[in-house]
Parts: sequence; C-alpha cells; structure tokens
Amino acid sequence: MLSKKIYLVRHGQTDYNLKGVVQGSGIDAPLNSNGIKQAKAFFEAYKHIKFEKVFFTGLQRTRQSVQEFLDLGIPYESISELNEISWGKYEGQPMTHEENEYYLHMLERWSKGDLDYAIAGGESPNAVAKRLKLGIERILNQDHKTILICMHGRAMRILLSLLMNYELRYMDQFKHQNLGLYELNLDDAGVFKIIKYNSGEHLMDLT
Repeated sequence: MLSKKIYLVRHGQTDYNLKGVVQGSGIDAPLNSNGIKQAKAFFEAYKHIKFEKVFFTGLQRTRQSVQEFLDLGIPYESISELNEISWGKYEGQPMTHEENEYYLHMLERWSKGDLDYAIAGGESPNAVAKRLKLGIERILNQDHKTILICMHGRAMRILLSLLMNYELRYMDQFKHQNLGLYELNLDDAGVFKIIKYNSGEHLMDLT
C-alpha cells in the first residue's frame, strides 16, 4: 500500500552551472534566465499534482525553482540539512584541468569506499549523509502523502543512495540534470521504489 509519493527535483540552472564553476553549499547563486524557464516548464507539467507540502533547501536556487507552486498557496518548509555538499576551497572557482583531475581522483576514492575523504575545507559523503538523514526524517515524519522536494545534484545522489539502501560508493549511478525529476513511491513497509529516473520530459521544448 502506498504511504507517500515524493517528487524530487534538482534546482534549475544558474550561471555557475552554465560556466562550469563549482557552487556547493557556500555559493547562494540565483537561477539564470534558462533556469527560470526550466522552473516554469516543470510547473506547467506538474501543477496538476495535488502537492500537500513543498520542501526546499536553505539556498535560494531551490526555492526559486519551485516558487510557482508556493504562489498557489501550498504549505512549504526550508530544510537546510538538505543543502548541497560543501566543496570547500573550490567553491566559486572555475574548473581548471588540474582541478578537474583532482575532482576525478576524489570520485575514484569515493567509488572505492573512501567515504570520509573530502576536498580541502569541504564535506565528505559520510558527513553529508549524516545531515541528510536528519532532514529527510523531518520530512517523512510529517503526515503529508504527496510532496515535492527541491535540492542539489550531489546531495540528491547521496539522498537517493540512502533511500534506496545503496552503498554510498555507488551514488554516481543516480544521474541528475537541472530540473530533472525523480518520482518515488514509499510503501507502508518503508520501501522506496523509483517510478521516474531523472526525467526531463518537461524540458524537451526548451531551446
């Protein structure tokens, strides 16, 4: 029996995304014009869903991505525990060749199970998972049956791993895109099932 239906989306595009600059939790960038179009397209495709509550992180790009749902009068809550991973000293920096090599090296270490490893000044996957658990428990303990959650790419990968009971070292199998949607069902036994995987059907008409 279905207990909850969760619509989980990544925020829309920012100029940092467009330029390949690292954001993380320390950069509170707004949506750019394309991100606003993506948010509008998602709203038009899913405004018929009777969301009982909308959740977003402590960073403005997530709230802006779901603002039109809030404008309908749907109750909402900001959950800062769902913020993006901190990329430490690399936040706000263009991704040079050397930094990209370092990033790939970090992903390799994570994929081998070194989940306490973090970029200098940043967070490890285990650290992010710890706070994500607090945030998602706050959400799931509420009575709402149909909810919308907007968050961030790396944090989404970690959260989906937690929800689906996957080891964090496999988190990169959960792909994401700006305003891409994961639709999940939660049954009474506490088991999650992915109904839509990084769906971008609502974005197809955007240039």
